[in-house]
Amino acid sequence: MTTPRVLFWHRRDLRLADNLGLVAAVGISPAVTGVYVLDPKVIDPPEQLPPMAPARLWFLIESLIELQQRWREAGSRLLILEGDPVAVLPQLAEQIGAESVVWNRDVEPYARERDRQVAKRLQADGRTVVVDWDQLLIAPELLKTGAGDPYRVYGPFLRNWRGQVQAKPPICVEAPSDLLDLEEGVVPDTAPLDALLGSHGFHGSEICPCRPGESAALLQLSSFCDGALFGYEPDRNFPGVVGTSYLSAALSVGTLSPRQAWCAALEAREQARSDEQRHAIGVWEQELGWREFYQQALFHFPELADGPYREQWRRFPWENNADWFERWKEGQTGMPIIDAAMRQLNQSGWMHNRCRMIVASFLVKDLICDWRWGERAFMELEVDGDLAANNGGWQWSASSGMDPKPLRIFNPATQASKFDADGEYIRRWLPELRHVSSRDLISGEIGALERRGYPEPLVEHKRQQAQFKALYATIRG
Repeated sequence: MTTPRVLFWHRRDLRLADNLGLVAAVGISPAVTGVYVLDPKVIDPPEQLPPMAPARLWFLIESLIELQQRWREAGSRLLILEGDPVAVLPQLAEQIGAESVVWNRDVEPYARERDRQVAKRLQADGRTVVVDWDQLLIAPELLKTGAGDPYRVYGPFLRNWRGQVQAKPPICVEAPSDLLDLEEGVVPDTAPLDALLGSHGFHGSEICPCRPGESAALLQLSSFCDGALFGYEPDRNFPGVVGTSYLSAALSVGTLSPRQAWCAALEAREQARSDEQRHAIGVWEQELGWREFYQQALFHFPELADGPYREQWRRFPWENNADWFERWKEGQTGMPIIDAAMRQLNQSGWMHNRCRMIVASFLVKDLICDWRWGERAFMELEVDGDLAANNGGWQWSASSGMDPKPLRIFNPATQASKFDADGEYIRRWLPELRHVSSRDLISGEIGALERRGYPEPLVEHKRQQAQFKALYATIRG
C-alpha cells in the first residue's frame, strides 16, 4: 500500500519546531514535503501597496536558506517556488501526488482571500485541505466579549486572553525528525535563494539586532530570558539600553512561535528571585498580548488595513507637507531624538519601540501628516514589518484606532529627557552631534556653531501642538 503524500505550505511559520500545521501534516502521513511560494504580490507588491522592505526580504531569504537545511536534516525537503499560489499549489500537489495540503491560517485580508481561492482549487481537484491557527496563542473565534462581539479595547481583551492562556497553558512540540522524502524524478525546479540573497539591497545586516533563522531565534529567546527579561520593566523604555528581546521579526515571519515565547517566560518566572523580576516578566507577557490584540483586531476588522477605525478621522484636514515628510523619513528634522530613531531604522532596519511611538507622534501631531504615510514608510524599512502590528501602532499613535483615550501627544524633548537623559542613544545614531551637551541634545536647542551642518528644527512643538488641537476640534463632533 502506497504511503499517502502530504504537502505542507510554509508562510509565516518558517520553522520546524512547534509548528501546529506541520504537526497536523505529520499526523496524516510522514511523507510530508514542504513548500514556500515566493508570491509576487508579497515580494514585489503592486504600486498602491508598500514594497517589501529590503531588511525584511533579507531576513526572509536567510531564514528560508536555514529552513531548507532543517528539512533535509529531518529527512525530506523544502521546495522554493515562484508564482501565484492559487496556480502553483494545485499544480505542485498534482505533480507530487499529494492527497492533502496543510497550512497555518493568517489574519491579513490578502492572505485570507488568497487562501480561500487556493482551498477552493484544491478541493475541486479532490484533495483534502487542513488549516490550523499557529501564529496566535488563542484563536480569534475564541475571544469575544460577553455580548459575543470582538474586543475593541485592549484592557478587557487582555484579561480574557490571559485568563484563557493561563487556564490552558500552551505546550511546545519538537520538530519532526523522521520525515519521508519525495521519490526521485518528481521534484520541480526550485527557485535559487542564493541569487535572491544578492538582490535584497539591505546593507545593515551586521547591525540589525533581529537575527534570521529558527536557530538564531531560539538562541535570542534563551539569551533574553536568561538576562534582560528580568529587568524588562523599566529597561524596555530606554533605547540606549539592551533591554528588549529583538524577537519582533522572528515572531512576524514565524522563525519563533508565540507558544515558545510564552513557555520561555513561564520558565523564567520560576527562576525569578524578586517581585520586581516577576513584574518585569508579566509586562513582557502583556506585550505579547498587545501583539495578539492587533492581530485579532485585523482579523475581525479587515477594514483597518485601509483606514482609521474611528470614522471621524477620515475627515481630518491633514497638512501633508511632502518636504517635511521626506526630512522626517531621512532623519533630518532638526529634532535629535526623532532623527536618531529614523536613522536607526534606515540603517539597521529596526527601531526601538519607545522611539516608534515618539517619531509617530511627531509625524502626526507635530508635522500634521497623515499617519498612513508613516505606516507605509515603516513597512518600506522595517525588518519586522507586520501589517497588524504596524497598523495598530500607528493608529494608536494617531488616536484613530481602538483606544479609549481620545488624544495623545508626545513632546519629543520630554520623551528624550525621560528615556535618553545622557544622550547615549542620540549620539550613537547622530555621530555629527557627539560633541553637543546632553542638555542641548535632548532639547534640540543647539547653537549655530555647534550644528556643523545639522539642520535647524523644522517646527516648534508648542505651536504645532496648538495647531493640531485646533484641527482636531473640527472633527470631534
